[in-house]
Amino acid sequence: MSGGRRSAGLLLHRHTAGGELEVLLGHMGGPFFARRRAGAWTIPKGEYEADEEPFAAARREFREELGLEPPDGPAVPLGEVRQAGGKTVTVWAVEADLDPAEVVPGTFEMEWPRGSGRLQAFPELDRVAWLPVGRAAEVVVKAQAEFLSRLAEHSASGGPPAGEPHSE
Repeated sequence: MSGGRRSAGLLLHRHTAGGELEVLLGHMGGPFFARRRAGAWTIPKGEYEADEEPFAAARREFREELGLEPPDGPAVPLGEVRQAGGKTVTVWAVEADLDPAEVVPGTFEMEWPRGSGRLQAFPELDRVAWLPVGRAAEVVVKAQAEFLSRLAEHSASGGPPAGEPHSE
């Protein structure tokens, strides 16, 4: 594994009764993202250390960010992308359903207002929602839209995502 910050996550997806593909995204918490839409939604994910297995980290981060156990079932590797800030993100897709009202997000602390010397706690994700994959692509962190494309291709073909090796 190369150096640099790395993050891993699980992208839950489901099909509506009408057959539309939806994905579960979270809106990033904290004052910086409070009023933003585009680029403020993310796949539940988090950083991990070099000695941690990425899929295990993705499951741990799902638990930490959503306060729920990650679903069991087949996980489809969607590969990696590099975000604008240089972080490499690895994601697996899992077909599952959950009620966003059951989410109990983890929190983080930061000085707010900046320069005040006061620490405040904010939710990692201030809301979670099921979004049609097309709408999700409009609001998710730009680089993460590639995961949505790979998932849509996989879903449409029933095979491995684009750019991923097929293992027999």
